[in-house]
Amino acid sequence: MKTQKPESEQSGAPTKAEMDILQVLWDHGPSTVRFVNDTLNAQKKAVQYTSTLKQMQVMTEKGMLLRDESQMKHVYTAALEEASTKGNLLENFVDTHYQGSVSKLLQYFLGNQKASKSELDEIRKLLKDEENKL
Repeated sequence: MKTQKPESEQSGAPTKAEMDILQVLWDHGPSTVRFVNDTLNAQKKAVQYTSTLKQMQVMTEKGMLLRDESQMKHVYTAALEEASTKGNLLENFVDTHYQGSVSKLLQYFLGNQKASKSELDEIRKLLKDEENKL
């Protein structure tokens, strides 16, 4: 397996297309390009095999994926950890759009979305758990 740059040395956040590929690999583990492409198409994302192949090759060069070339079919693995990648994207989003304020994000979200009673209960539980950590 080729060695890649550590996550901290990578440039930029994953694009939407890169996140779609990463999500397939996070959900299903190491996979071939054919499997990833078929999964994306099953999710109603019409993509050509060659586009998926090229995107995964670029992602490998960026250090987002690892490629096992020891077999005839190359198998790709996500080099990025799901929770930290999504956490970084969310932090950047909050910083960029809500001046770093989680409360502004929640105010906007709850003011413009219809949250169910069970979702509101879950949010209350999360807030209480966070408060208990202080």
